[in-house]
Amino acid sequence: MTAGKQYVQRLNDGRRVWLNGELIKDLPNHPDFRGTVASVASLMDLQEHPDIGPNLTFQTETGVRANRAFLIPENRDDIDRRSLAFKIWSEATFGVMSRVSGAYRSQITGFYAVRDTLRQDAPGFAEKISRYYKDLRDRDLLITSAGHDPQIDRSKLSNELGDLYTAVRIVRETEEGIIVRGAKMIATGGPYMDEIIVAPVGKKTRDEQHYALMFVIPVNNPGVHLICRESFASTNEENHPLSAQYDEMDAIIVFDDALIPWERVLIKEDPEALWKLRSNPFLGAFGLHENIVRLVSKLEFVAAVGNELADSIGIKKFTHVREKLAELFFQLESIKALLLAAEQRSVLFPNGVWAPDMQPLNTAKNLGNRYYPRALEILQLLTGAGVLQAPSTIADLRGPLGDAMQLYYRGADRSAEERINLLKLTWELVGSPLGARHELYERFYAGDPARTYAGQYLEYAKQPMIEKAKARYQHI
Repeated sequence: MTAGKQYVQRLNDGRRVWLNGELIKDLPNHPDFRGTVASVASLMDLQEHPDIGPNLTFQTETGVRANRAFLIPENRDDIDRRSLAFKIWSEATFGVMSRVSGAYRSQITGFYAVRDTLRQDAPGFAEKISRYYKDLRDRDLLITSAGHDPQIDRSKLSNELGDLYTAVRIVRETEEGIIVRGAKMIATGGPYMDEIIVAPVGKKTRDEQHYALMFVIPVNNPGVHLICRESFASTNEENHPLSAQYDEMDAIIVFDDALIPWERVLIKEDPEALWKLRSNPFLGAFGLHENIVRLVSKLEFVAAVGNELADSIGIKKFTHVREKLAELFFQLESIKALLLAAEQRSVLFPNGVWAPDMQPLNTAKNLGNRYYPRALEILQLLTGAGVLQAPSTIADLRGPLGDAMQLYYRGADRSAEERINLLKLTWELVGSPLGARHELYERFYAGDPARTYAGQYLEYAKQPMIEKAKARYQHI
């Protein structure tokens, strides 16, 4: 059985996924999920492709072939091997599938790589994460994350929200593990995953000690419910080429007195240990690497669409159009250059593993949350109202008015069918619910841009340049 078929079989495991008030009983065949399930399955099968697979996988010490997101970089070349695998998977989905591309597989790999730094702070963490990492790797499981408390009153701490169990906390402890109640958001891709890591994203105070938990669960863990947002999926790939294949879905996780076995409880009620792990400089760069590779694929895709739009209506000869197209290429080349700089300047950390240089990655991340919305705006400016002229369905070209439509919908360099296909793809990016969701995602997936910009300012090594300037110019 292929890896893709094994993946599809795993999805009917009793998981409690809710959509439109109903419990989804056959997720792989449900019309709101089956298109994306098929896309993920095809990605899994790429690992077994005779030509592509060797660039996506590596051989572990146990003898199995594992995805390169699980590869511990022991030298500079391993950084390139990971990057190539990220690129292949990202390009297979045009960069629009963020959670199956390896981001949280990388995070678990990073936790394993720095496990010894928490031996004193979190007893048992090193042993538990070692076993979990190897199990996830060898079974080729997919994982996402849920780290934010429900947005109820953001001016208050987790312990100030009225009900003690609004955010996830322990109800009681048993011999088997901890019983937890509460909710976490947002588990992007949750319905399609095998596992979820649950842990706060931000720093918890000592007053929030009871909410400082890190644990991992299978998606079908008893007492766990995934409440999905409205589906953006389509069953018509011809008219909705992205929505039919790549609605990644977002979900809130509700824990209804769910038992988390001790083996899966990584950190318990310890804000300091959690923040020590979260703020580890190796983990920041190691986890962000995949996101920037994916961003390159996404910007490349949008730039290609923009170029085709201009060709399709014969406007590439105009200077202001060339300016807009050039801006798309500037975006793409800037992020590619930052990615290359990060990889070329990779750093050997004290734990004996390598990671890309954080500053170029941080810069790419912070530019990306401005670049992508601007890229979509450029597509809108290139097409104008033209994107609204596409007929409701391409099948109209084969209807009673087909001959007339072939005349009125054709482009400067292509047939009516080719141009309508392009307009529908463009609408998927700039006007569809899926497109709006992706713009929001790229703005905020790494956090509030104001905070991430401020964070980069605080972390940047400013003093050497200040001292150099002072030494050369006395008025500074």
